[in-house]
Amino acid sequence: MNDTGANAIIQTHNLQRRYTMGGELIHALRGVDLAIMPGEYVAIMGPSGSGKSTLMNLIGCLDSPDDGQYWLNGRLVSDMRDRELARVRNRDVGFVFQTFNLLPRADALHNVELPLVYAGVKRKVRLERASKALERVGLADRLHHRPSEMSGGQRQRVAIARALVTNPSILLADEPTGNLDSATSREIMSLFDDLHGSGHTIVLVTHEADIAAHAERVIVLRDGEIEQDYRNERVKH
Repeated sequence: MNDTGANAIIQTHNLQRRYTMGGELIHALRGVDLAIMPGEYVAIMGPSGSGKSTLMNLIGCLDSPDDGQYWLNGRLVSDMRDRELARVRNRDVGFVFQTFNLLPRADALHNVELPLVYAGVKRKVRLERASKALERVGLADRLHHRPSEMSGGQRQRVAIARALVTNPSILLADEPTGNLDSATSREIMSLFDDLHGSGHTIVLVTHEADIAAHAERVIVLRDGEIEQDYRNERVKH
C-alpha cells in the first residue's frame, strides 16, 4: 500500500478485471487506482458497461481481480482465497441491493439476524442486535412483519438494517432506490444521509444524478477507467 492510502479504508492499485462474453474478451476494469477514507460518502456513476458493477463486486469481496491489488482495512484481500474472502465479506461489508434480497417467508427480525447466524452469534445476542438495527431504520413496530406485509420502502429499510447488523466497516449500496417511487427514494436517501452523518463509510452505485448528489464525492467510470473523481461541494448534511 502506498503512503497516500495508508489511512484509507478502501485502497486499490491497478485493479483489472477481464471476462469472456460470447467469445469476446471484455475489459471490465482497466487499471483502477482508488482510495476511499473512513467516513466518506462516495457515489460511483457511469453508463451501462462502464465497470461500476464490476468495481462494486470487487470492493464487496464478491469477486477477485485478474491483476492489481485491493486493500480493505489495511488487509490485502485481493490475494485471499474464497473462504477467507467470505469471512471478510460477512464481517466488514454491509450490502444493500436494488431488489432487497429478503427471504419472503421470514419476518423482518429473522431477515436482519441472518448475517449473525452465519457468523455464529448466539441467538439472544442476535435478536437484540437485529431489533436495535430495525429500530435504527424506523421499523421498531414491524419486527414480525413479512416482506409481503410491507411497502417497498419498508422492505428496503429491512435490507439496510440487515446490512448494519454486523457493524460493518463499509456499506455498499447498488442502485438502492431503483425499485422505489420518487417519494420513497427520498426517504431512503435521507436515511443514508443520516447513516453517513453518524460516521458510516458509504459507497453507492447509481446511474441517477439526483441520487449521486447526496454523496460528498462522485467517481465516474467509463470503459473500465476512472474518467472523473470530484468533490460534491453542494452537499450539506
